[in-house]
Amino acid sequence: MSVADLPASSAEHPATLMLRGIRVISTRLVRRRWRVEVHHRELVPATGGVILAANHVGIIDGPLLAVFAPRPVHVLTKREMFDGRLGGFLRATGQIPLDRYAADPAAIRSCLRVLRDGGVAGIFPEGTRGDGELHRFHHGAAYLALVTGVPVVPVTMIGTRPAGGGSGALPRRGAAIDIVFGRAWQTTQQPWPRTREQVAATSVLLRGHMLSTLDSALSQTRRSLPGPLPAGQSEDDPDTGLVERSREL
Repeated sequence: MSVADLPASSAEHPATLMLRGIRVISTRLVRRRWRVEVHHRELVPATGGVILAANHVGIIDGPLLAVFAPRPVHVLTKREMFDGRLGGFLRATGQIPLDRYAADPAAIRSCLRVLRDGGVAGIFPEGTRGDGELHRFHHGAAYLALVTGVPVVPVTMIGTRPAGGGSGALPRRGAAIDIVFGRAWQTTQQPWPRTREQVAATSVLLRGHMLSTLDSALSQTRRSLPGPLPAGQSEDDPDTGLVERSREL
């Protein structure tokens, strides 16, 4: 599939100049605080539209994904983060605001524009921070994959929240953080109209692939995820997508 074959979008491409410019500096600053190791960056296609779909355990997952991915990433970020001065920085670095509580056509259009222009869109299918084991899996990544047909590369974030730590807890200084890229997954582009059943079925397949790569990443690094957030610290999240109470269900 060529870039020209992807669906058109009326959205403007998010900013990239500042995003590209700060990555080298940010990488150095982050490495002064934590020991970050990036695994299998070669699994991210060097050109063309790509979706990076990551698990979500810590408050620094988004910034780390944007800084350490092999290519500049436009990450879907909850709209609340765009308030105040931080909002100006997020927009200047090309991050995409997302309303998590309602359908958000603007966010979808922005992602489609990024992918059509041969860029990289980042998404956390779990929606909010948690144990990172993909118990909850929203349909956004699967929908974008169906619309565009571009590859989805799973990303496993390990060590970005200490075991038992709260929603805003940071790893201790000098702690090890592993960012593991997995084998790309791809589905056939589905022309409009796309049914809810098609999107849900695609989510099941994508989640299965991401669970497999998550297990592989934990085995490879010989590490574990931090477990659930302390009681009362989980953010409200719309009950959409796939929801399971445990990996065994």
